Amino acid sequence: MATGTAAQKHRRTTWHNWAGNITATPARVVSPASVGELQEAVRRAAEEGLRVKAVGTGHSFTAAAATDGVLVRPQALAGILSVDRAAGTVTVAAGTALKDLNRALAAQGLSLTNMGDIMEQTVSGATSTGTHGTGRDSASIAAQIRGLELVAADGRVLACSEKENPEVFAAARLGIGALGIVTAITFAVEPLFFLTAREEPMAFDRVTAEFDQHVAENEHFEFYWFPHTGNCNTKRNNRSQGPAAPPGAVSAWVEDELLSNGVFQAVNSLGRAVPAAVPAIARVASRALSARTYTDIPYKVFTSPRRVRFVEMEYALPRERLVEALRELKAMVDRSPLRISFPVEVRTAPADDITLSTASGRESAYIAVHMYKGTPYQAYFTAAERIFTAHGGRPHWGKVHTRDAEYLAGVYPRFGEFTALRDRLDPDRVFGNDYLRRVLGA
Repeated sequence: MATGTAAQKHRRTTWHNWAGNITATPARVVSPASVGELQEAVRRAAEEGLRVKAVGTGHSFTAAAATDGVLVRPQALAGILSVDRAAGTVTVAAGTALKDLNRALAAQGLSLTNMGDIMEQTVSGATSTGTHGTGRDSASIAAQIRGLELVAADGRVLACSEKENPEVFAAARLGIGALGIVTAITFAVEPLFFLTAREEPMAFDRVTAEFDQHVAENEHFEFYWFPHTGNCNTKRNNRSQGPAAPPGAVSAWVEDELLSNGVFQAVNSLGRAVPAAVPAIARVASRALSARTYTDIPYKVFTSPRRVRFVEMEYALPRERLVEALRELKAMVDRSPLRISFPVEVRTAPADDITLSTASGRESAYIAVHMYKGTPYQAYFTAAERIFTAHGGRPHWGKVHTRDAEYLAGVYPRFGEFTALRDRLDPDRVFGNDYLRRVLGA
């Protein structure tokens, strides 16, 4: 048996995620330069009784990728592998960052249909945990997958699509790292198009009263509510003929860098040091953003720089329960001693057919709550989670939550289908860890 490749690093190092709330000390870290090297690493780990987890850029807030065994860094497996314009697909290596994929597609006159609001993650990390944007007809990145390849626990490479290993394809598009290590993904793409974004402040009572109307009338609708206020900021993205009319350089810097990152960092630091000041800060911050309209290619409209670090919980609710749950959340914050300096984000998604997608089988709306890094978040998240679960909520797989397999089996009709597939593909739990034991069962 080979003793390993030059890409393997044998000293023990501590890994931590982007938010800093999760750490792990793997026995070794492997950065395979080829699928063959990855297969070798998986086989060797299995022989040694070590567990294997792949980690992207660490943007998840859960321990989904944590391991004391072999930690795989797939960033060397990167780049576009092929483009099929006739089929409208692109195949990309799993370690490719979304920002690199978006830019490379745009250079070829192509685009994903939808995406989340940041693009730092690897494509495999984003899809495996359920990263999504907002949309009436599309939202999840995983729902845009048309095929994938993964290394299974025995070292084999499985090719999966609707026609090839369809039962694996149904689940592995969002596999939480439980079924294998994804090596390549084929996405549906379309000719590059323009989106016109309209951002507009709106009162909480109005946006909740008109929520269904806004969702129906716009291809992509989302809003942020500022706790301790009755103020929201809405964003509507719809296709247009163009031409591109991006925000002016000064306007973009003020909105996206100064207010959303620089000043936001400062006010969160102040709020952490002086919690009593948070409501006043929120009232000022919620009035600082002004209405604006601009047009650009998709990734420049969907995504924004996010440099202020935080911890996040997000739940998917049946869409018809969104307004009631959000009003309950506001009432809870208003009557509590909590001081929340981060806005609450609301997005939507159509139903999809992915086994453990948060939108599997039902139209969904998402409520995401955040706390600034280093600020105690447990009391807020516990109270919010109590509301979300009362409405049948499904937690985002990569964001903080306390749910276990018993709860999740009750909100996912196909939960047993996923765990049975896992038993077949990974009976020895080569890809297991403590997080998966909690959410999927032993």
